Amino acid sequence: MAVGARSGHDEPEDRPGRDESPEGGAAAPPGGDGGTPGDGRPPRRQRSFWMELPLLVGIALILALLIKTFLIQAFSIPSDSMQNTLQRGDRVLVDKLTPWFGSEPERGEVVVFHDPGGWLEGAATPEPNVAQKFLSFIGLMPSAEEKDLIKRVIAIGGDTVECKENGPVTVNGKALDEKSFIFPGNTPCNDKPFGPIKVEEGRIFVMGDHRQNSLDSRYHQELPGQGTVSTDEVVGRAIVVAWPVGRWATLPIPSTFDQPGLNAAAALAPAALGVAGALPLVLWRRRRLTAGRTAG
Repeated sequence: MAVGARSGHDEPEDRPGRDESPEGGAAAPPGGDGGTPGDGRPPRRQRSFWMELPLLVGIALILALLIKTFLIQAFSIPSDSMQNTLQRGDRVLVDKLTPWFGSEPERGEVVVFHDPGGWLEGAATPEPNVAQKFLSFIGLMPSAEEKDLIKRVIAIGGDTVECKENGPVTVNGKALDEKSFIFPGNTPCNDKPFGPIKVEEGRIFVMGDHRQNSLDSRYHQELPGQGTVSTDEVVGRAIVVAWPVGRWATLPIPSTFDQPGLNAAAALAPAALGVAGALPLVLWRRRRLTAGRTAG
């Protein structure tokens, strides 16, 4: 037999220090989740699902509120001004996170923004009931306030935007090819030609995709900013059509907004860099010529 091993028959009946009495440390009752052994208390009962349900609901509501406030919120499309990109009754999800990190709206994005003042004046708004207000407050339903608008960003701060009758929309002198997103049969701006308008820094110029059915920046030029919208009023960028399921789609930036030379600042950058690079060479050459004349 190996050293240190014992068979069940070799163990003495009474080992020193072994207490067989019930008072010497009775085992825990079956189940193992009760009170302290020997303290006389009944075992603890696990709480039922129905008792924990209010806590779970409360946590879910807090998470939904945080998501709605800082990450993503659902919005309902109340009009036809963005057809055919968006239809009346569509539900879109709006990215609210990136603006928290200082991101500014870009050309071509579809954005949701608060009424800058006067845009929705006189427009009828539905009166939601208490349940709708609560669900929209925590982000489980689209906004019930109906004081927000959704349009496409055409120009940003520093841009010059213009559209003459029968002509295309131009940004910084570059014509936009809008066939992929404006409503079929619409013209870029024949119902309301405009410009040229210089967009101030921190503001955007927006238009609906259904040009002949959209009261956008063109129709509010008498307001401060010539109809442009402050970026502080922008809630976020619409990134996806989430409902109805059959219309699920992302909302990318059309390729025409990526054409070379559209960015006025970018167009000036190569020239500015060239001047900055040539300036030291010119100064050095002038210094040498001046020194040569002096020596002669």
